[in-house]
Amino acid sequence: MHPNPAFRHDDPALLEALVDEIGFGMLFLTTPDGPRVAHTPLLATGDGAVQFHLARGNALAKYIDGAMALIVVNGPEGYVSPRFYADQTNVPTWNYISVELEGRVRRMDSNGLLGFLQAVSEKYEAQLGGEERWTMDRVPEPKMRKLLSGIIGFELEIQARRPTFKLSQNKSEEERNRVATGLHAAGSVALATLMRQLAP
Repeated sequence: MHPNPAFRHDDPALLEALVDEIGFGMLFLTTPDGPRVAHTPLLATGDGAVQFHLARGNALAKYIDGAMALIVVNGPEGYVSPRFYADQTNVPTWNYISVELEGRVRRMDSNGLLGFLQAVSEKYEAQLGGEERWTMDRVPEPKMRKLLSGIIGFELEIQARRPTFKLSQNKSEEERNRVATGLHAAGSVALATLMRQLAP
């Protein structure tokens, strides 16, 4: 989390919407083997938790149940050039959105894992649109049992949220608009849009 309080955004609904929209993050844990990270799909439950799964052979899988862990979800980001400013004595920086979620992890049972997988596949199949949505019932039961045996489902109960919405809030409104315009022209359209929507 960035230390500047200007870059906080503590609206829980907005943070949950960000996790839901991105749906993917990094899970961090210090293990007896050293610090480890896993990249995993995420599903916000709507009641203060986030679900995910790991391959059974993942370096975190044997240590994560019952542990305090950290999930990081990164949103749009972009390089801010000094040439975006009227005052070009500024130095380069980076604007970005990130949310850290800290909490205790518990292992889900097989029904919980199956429910998580169904919810994730239904969500993203719906986003793809079209008539031919894939459903899990297309996988033969023996094959599904084999696939499920290779992964483990988990849920992190969120005890702390640490967001960073670094959107040039420490600059004047005029300079923020200039930066948003520069980022948009450079291809960082989502970040520029959020700057205009969220920065004061």
